[in-house]
Amino acid sequence: MSSRIKILGGSASLKMAKSIARIQDFPFVETKLLKFSDGEMQPEICDSIRGDYVFFIQSTIAPAENMLELLLMIDAAKRASAGYITAVIPYFGYARQDRKDRSRVPIAAKLIANILTASGANRIITMDLHAPQIQGFFDIPVDHLDSSVIFLDYLESLDQSNMIFAAPDVSSTKRARTFGKAFGLDIVICDKRREKANEVAGITLIGDVKGKDVVLVDDIVDTAGTLCSAAKVIMENGAKSIRAICTHPVLSGPAYDRIEASVITELAVCGTIPLQQKSKKIKVLPVEALFATAIKRVIEHRSISSLFMEKEKN
Repeated sequence: MSSRIKILGGSASLKMAKSIARIQDFPFVETKLLKFSDGEMQPEICDSIRGDYVFFIQSTIAPAENMLELLLMIDAAKRASAGYITAVIPYFGYARQDRKDRSRVPIAAKLIANILTASGANRIITMDLHAPQIQGFFDIPVDHLDSSVIFLDYLESLDQSNMIFAAPDVSSTKRARTFGKAFGLDIVICDKRREKANEVAGITLIGDVKGKDVVLVDDIVDTAGTLCSAAKVIMENGAKSIRAICTHPVLSGPAYDRIEASVITELAVCGTIPLQQKSKKIKVLPVEALFATAIKRVIEHRSISSLFMEKEKN
């Protein structure tokens, strides 16, 4: 069976793709990416994939370039007579545009789902969509991996005697509650007010953090404005220490500078997106083993949900 499985990597996730192939001893197929002087891309698959189970590993950050590269690779695989094509997208770009919340704006997540399907993808594997209901935008199977298994192991290594979880905004409440329930601990909520995207106008803390070791929980850290502002408010309300766990380290614009200057002692993130620069405050938790196991279970027609319930690593 493994000889019929091929792992390929896009520019944004090439190192991850090679790691996934190595973990499960799957064949890794090299690709070439030709770029014309005007920026037009032409990927080429460097080996036969006729009739094979093909898995493309590509996070869509920066979303436009890397999404287009993924679509072109899927089309190349389809035209090369691949038997079954799975797009493995550790970070799914445009997931924050999951609804029409204002007049004359797109539902970009739905559009991207349509394009991926039209390009020839038969299945999607991703992690921690900003809104889980995005799975319903697809007319093909979606395996939605949960990063909680990665963070649970990390949190278990910490002292939980004085720990409390915090949601940096109302939309993160469910995620914070999941960890609170797992450890039998309380949560607090930061009620955030925005006047425009990527800028926080004000935060109100709901709950008591005095003397507590606080862990902020979110799915994406982009400019880090919300995270650092929430941490500042929490510290001003008497917290003893502040850590943060965020699945996807987008970390754009002033994010690194904000984190370095913030009261956050450590930011733990999943390795769904390669870091653009090093930071003593940022700890990357590997996800390759989880994706490798998920791919193996897809091929063997085994349960994906049991992966999280059992916390298996094999």
